[in-house]
Amino acid sequence: MKNIILVGMPGSGKSTLGIMLAKKIHYGYIDSDSVIVAREGKLLPQLIEELGNEGFLDLEASVNASLAVKRCVIATGGSAIYRGDVIEKMKENGIVVYLQIPYEEVARRLGNLKKRGVVLKDGCTLRDLYNERAPLYEKHADYIVPLSRGSVEESAEKICQIIRHEIQED
Repeated sequence: MKNIILVGMPGSGKSTLGIMLAKKIHYGYIDSDSVIVAREGKLLPQLIEELGNEGFLDLEASVNASLAVKRCVIATGGSAIYRGDVIEKMKENGIVVYLQIPYEEVARRLGNLKKRGVVLKDGCTLRDLYNERAPLYEKHADYIVPLSRGSVEESAEKICQIIRHEIQED
């Protein structure tokens, strides 16, 4: 029973599409950012401020590594990709799907990155972040799903079509 692990930039639709995808394929759903918030009792921006970027990435990696589930869609935080070893461990029980959206769409969707709880180095722009993360998402992805401005339903169906043979093997 393989998990479907969604990775991608903040604003790429991991949470929204994850819920819809889970319903379509009759899987459970886990949002790792929500698990972090529930476990720590603090919002992501607070945790990043208190722990610093590296401390937060360690916490995020710990939570992702602890997800001992089957047959779930897991929406990871956008920064989970910085701990590729954890992503590779998660692949032992799942497949990684990169929700690829153009930079312009990411910029359109996102507001204040700090308020959103995005791990961002000092002086780093959204473009810098996109350019840094995109190759990492591609490197670890089993499937890359290019998404544009289609509806959530259309995007979820597109993902289903791409991974259908994976979930039929379950």
